[in-house]
Amino acid sequence: MATPTLPQLTLVLGGARSGKSAYAERFLTAIPGPWAYVATAEAYDDEMRERIRHHKSRRRAGWMDHETPLELADTLANHTAELPTLVDCLTLWTSNLMHAGRPVSDAAEALLAAVAKRVAPCVMVANEVGLGIVPDNPLARAFRDEAGRLNQKIAAAADRVIFVAAGLPLTLKG
Repeated sequence: MATPTLPQLTLVLGGARSGKSAYAERFLTAIPGPWAYVATAEAYDDEMRERIRHHKSRRRAGWMDHETPLELADTLANHTAELPTLVDCLTLWTSNLMHAGRPVSDAAEALLAAVAKRVAPCVMVANEVGLGIVPDNPLARAFRDEAGRLNQKIAAAADRVIFVAAGLPLTLKG
């Protein structure tokens, strides 16, 4: 039986608790490991520590973890370029960039350049934040706008885009 091949770049979108991360993990592990797991979350409180623990407990042997709250392009270009890689998630990365006062658009361009130089496939996970109500404050609206623009840039560059709702994937592109 032939080993499946994956597109160079896949974007997996969905809402909170949609099953997008678990789907992305299954999608990537369809090809032989080892695999790189690039986590952008930072554990600032007990609830986030529990979320991170849950994600880690779900992964089987063969994953090499990289915690990368800000330097995503560098990690993808210089530390995981030859490994099938899962980035979870772009939405938290966007929040981290904004909190650090870094322009998301510049970081997005560096990210896309890094992905273009990779040898191995990359699967990126992001929240679709534009389906809810308009936030009531300027910071939340700016975040939603930045996340939406980033998702559009990554989707345009991606070979495949999958939307996950209630654990069910819907292919939007590819």
